Amino acid sequence: MILATGGWQDRMVDCHNPTTVPHQRPEEYTPMVRLLRKRLDHPDEVRSFPHGRVEIFEIGDNIVGRTLYEPGWRWSADVRPIAGTDLCMYHHLGYCLTGVLHVVLEDGTSLEIGPEEAFEIPPGHDAWVVGGEPWITVDFAGMRSFARPVAGSGERILSTILFTDIVDSTATAIQLGDAAWAELLARHNERGRFELDRFRGREIDTTGDGFLALFDSSERAVRCAAGMCEAARGLGIEVRAGIHTGEVEMVPGNVRGVAVHLAARVMALAGPGEVLVSWTTHDLLAGSDLAFDDRGLHELKGVAGARLVYALATGQEA
Repeated sequence: MILATGGWQDRMVDCHNPTTVPHQRPEEYTPMVRLLRKRLDHPDEVRSFPHGRVEIFEIGDNIVGRTLYEPGWRWSADVRPIAGTDLCMYHHLGYCLTGVLHVVLEDGTSLEIGPEEAFEIPPGHDAWVVGGEPWITVDFAGMRSFARPVAGSGERILSTILFTDIVDSTATAIQLGDAAWAELLARHNERGRFELDRFRGREIDTTGDGFLALFDSSERAVRCAAGMCEAARGLGIEVRAGIHTGEVEMVPGNVRGVAVHLAARVMALAGPGEVLVSWTTHDLLAGSDLAFDDRGLHELKGVAGARLVYALATGQEA
């Protein structure tokens, strides 16, 4: 099997046999992506765990996973000790080649997924293989960090923290009604998770109408936030974002610490469609091609004295 992705570019690359092939393109077009393919018998990484493994394929900036879960595999028994969370907090989107998987959400909703079926599984679930056939799938979402050990509970790590929320969400929900609001929120979450995966963010929690996520790069956090704002605008809503960099304490399924609260308070200062960053994150971005506007000094609970806050300049690309 071969995975492929592509678009206009001045070359085509076979990841297995990287030969550059010139071809014609419009002179006025700025190349953005390459035409790529990769064989599934040459994974870039294999993550093994009891009763299964995940094969990881890097295609440009995208990650695709092939899962192979043997009979007897169960997420809560075989992957939970690695993930450190009560439930799987990754969003999965793909299709099943063989086997049957039983999935149970936190609210008790359940579903069985079998061969020749496409699937979407939201964060907050347990799952196990049913029957005597291995469950083999190709997964296009949530594989970047799946089954990869993270910092242990209570361990402090340096991260860039992103908070987002929908501006005027309560008024919008009342105006739309429950059913339409639920549909809009689901689409917002879908597009938000696409941006998180695109920029290698780790979703920690949803805040009702927004996200809390961690990044190992300040620049990727800012570009992800800009992408989320742009994606939300396409849905007819506005999102605001706040970013701060500092030490956080990892706990099962969540993070805590002063840095988390500061990121939330930076977000609270943002207007519709704005991405605000703290003084710390701004300093770390020196040398990047991102431009910011000075938004002045602000008193933020949790730190002594007024601190500078900066807004991502309009027109910055995600």
